[in-house]
Amino acid sequence: MEVLTLNSSFNPSGAPNGLQQNQTSALPAPTIVNTGILSKPVKAGLPQVPDYLHDWYNWAYLNPRSVQFLDHELIVATILWGNHNLLQRSAFAEIQPGQKVLQPACVYGNFSVALAQHIGAEGRLQISDVALIQVKRCRHKLRDFPQAAVRLADAAQPSGELYDAICCYFLLHEMPSDDRCRTVNALLGSIPPGGTATFIDYHKPCFAHPLKAVMNLIFRTLEPFAKDLWYEEIADFASAPGEFIWRKQTYFGELYQKVTAHRPKVG
Repeated sequence: MEVLTLNSSFNPSGAPNGLQQNQTSALPAPTIVNTGILSKPVKAGLPQVPDYLHDWYNWAYLNPRSVQFLDHELIVATILWGNHNLLQRSAFAEIQPGQKVLQPACVYGNFSVALAQHIGAEGRLQISDVALIQVKRCRHKLRDFPQAAVRLADAAQPSGELYDAICCYFLLHEMPSDDRCRTVNALLGSIPPGGTATFIDYHKPCFAHPLKAVMNLIFRTLEPFAKDLWYEEIADFASAPGEFIWRKQTYFGELYQKVTAHRPKVG
């Protein structure tokens, strides 16, 4: 497996808004640990792909043929019943040009390119994903945006970085409860006073929603953890929700939600 080299002027390991021009960093060469036939490989120095991703989402995010097929705007728009542009605009409304932004997990289609364009050349976009195939594909999309960098990392593991804004787009519904809690808290721990984390995801549709039965079937067969968000508030996954000001807005008959967590400035 090739070593990824991240070429960017963005310094993902420095202090907030700290920049280092013409920096080139490389991931360490992975050491493959033999864990048995057809078992999940463990790479020394790199995050391990979570079990739930292997067990439930290999077809969607790890299989090269599936990735090639699914990574298009039309597919994303279809999956979201024509609401992708609306939800993307709603997410970007919480982010200002010039900010330092974290996007945990790659997103199919042109979402990351649009986000890089939204924050502009003065902004800094850090994208992380735990799957190498996703990192490589996203880096290719962003090859013309020096303000963006993509790294291999687990969103559930605190990085120690602080960001002006975090944009978590349809990630939480794919996670079991424990991973979801760890991810929410890792992200909330990455915003300083004055910063905002935005979560766009599924929500329990209204009683008479015409797609409710269809979504029930999709969740039972393809998205085994998604229905948790029908019955639990995203704020409840936070270990210290009182440190934030929470706002929630729903869309498309309440099938989708935007939840923002704003950490107020002290004084």
